[in-house]
Amino acid sequence: MQKNEQLYNYFIENADRLTDEWYANLDRTDPNGVYASDNLEIIRTLKKQNNDFHYYLAKVFIEEEESFLKDFQEWVVAIASDKEHLETPIHFIIREFIRTREQYFQLVREFQKQNNVPEERITVWNRSIVRVFDIVIVQFTEQFHENSIKQLRAQQEMINELSSPVILLSKNRALLPLVGDIDTARAAAILENTIKQCADKKVTQLFIDLSGVIIIDTMVAHQIFQLIHGLSLIGVHSTLSGIRPEIATTAIQLGLSFNDISIASTLSKAIAQDSEFFSE
Repeated sequence: MQKNEQLYNYFIENADRLTDEWYANLDRTDPNGVYASDNLEIIRTLKKQNNDFHYYLAKVFIEEEESFLKDFQEWVVAIASDKEHLETPIHFIIREFIRTREQYFQLVREFQKQNNVPEERITVWNRSIVRVFDIVIVQFTEQFHENSIKQLRAQQEMINELSSPVILLSKNRALLPLVGDIDTARAAAILENTIKQCADKKVTQLFIDLSGVIIIDTMVAHQIFQLIHGLSLIGVHSTLSGIRPEIATTAIQLGLSFNDISIASTLSKAIAQDSEFFSE
């Protein structure tokens, strides 16, 4: 039997021990992330993920690198996409890769003592371990970064959607209450989300209440007028309410005309002016 295959079998035989020792020596003082969890299900999953890692990585001693890394990619993608790991600071995860690599060096030494392996062979194996860990850490970091960006974008889209909800008041009448600061990015999201929501909900009359908005810049004021124009193109009539003096001044300075826009001082007055609202 070749020494490489013997070493592979030795790693597989000791995979459970590696996982138990790894978990027993985890630094749980870090308050954030998967490693500090006391949830039994998360702990079981974490141990299995670590154990699977050993079964994948041990193949480095018996397979060609290209084939080995292709199979290992499955583990990398799964862990980098795992919710608990995505909520764990990346430097904590890399720290655990390094700790595991040290376990591998120690296990190779154990194998050497038991099988009288020459030092040159140990050097070759250790180099393989270092190279593979380096490749896997880079692959993991890239995948983790991509998934983090996707998660961040999804969260931002949700925030944008929740910050500009189109609330149905009756069959085809709805309210868009805007609250807080509105910057250019949020204004663009409001424009896109509102038009889509109105189309999906078959809204024909939208009350846009600005009483919760303290101040907006010139670009945002322009975006609101663009929103009203965009809504008119899909057959939605808009009524503005709660316009503060500061917003009115900004609009006037921009040269934006209110001539074709329905306006009311308060939301209640806007609804009261809608003769069809109470007949639905």
